Amino acid sequence: MKLLSALFTFAIIAVVILIATPVLTAGLGLLVLAGCFFIWFLPILLILGSDVTSGGEKAAWILAIIFLSWFAWVFYLLLAPVKPRRRHYHY
Repeated sequence: MKLLSALFTFAIIAVVILIATPVLTAGLGLLVLAGCFFIWFLPILLILGSDVTSGGEKAAWILAIIFLSWFAWVFYLLLAPVKPRRRHYHY
C-alpha cells in the first residue's frame, strides 16, 4: 500500500512538473523580452531626463537613438550639446 501511494505521489508530481514547465518558460521568456526592451529604451529615457540638450536637438538625439541604437548613445555622451550653451550674466 505504501508503494502504491508513493508511485501515485510521484505520478502527480511528474504531471505537475510537465504542466508547469511551459508556463514557467513562457514567463521567463517574457521577462527576458521585457528586460531587453528596457535596456534598449534606457538611453531614450536618459536623454529625455537630461538637462544637457533641449528642444529640437533632444528630439534629433532621440531619433538617432531609435534608428542607430547604442552608437548614437555613445555619440550623445561624447558630443552633446552640439551648440555651446549661452551663459546669461546678471549684473
